[in-house]
Amino acid sequence: MSDTTILQNSTHVIKPKKSVALSGVPAGNTALCTVGKSGNDLHYRGYDILDLAEHCEFEEVAHLLIHGKLPTRDELAAYKTKLKALRGLPANVRTVL
Repeated sequence: MSDTTILQNSTHVIKPKKSVALSGVPAGNTALCTVGKSGNDLHYRGYDILDLAEHCEFEEVAHLLIHGKLPTRDELAAYKTKLKALRGLPANVRTVL
């Protein structure tokens, strides 16, 4: 998908609208991310999301957002085990499936 086309699978092509009316106006304060601090970038806890997407697994980024730091190998293994234990289906859902 190109940067200028959001939807191509219909009879209409929708292009994003660019507005500078609120450019530079803070929308809120958060420790989780910064948006456009040096252009059109996005950072999670100080890490560029492009670097995270290229080098990290989903669970590593989730750990970063929740705990404020990237996990060590041992922390990542424990976190994956915890997440795996939490993703079970209720018995009534399994019965229906």
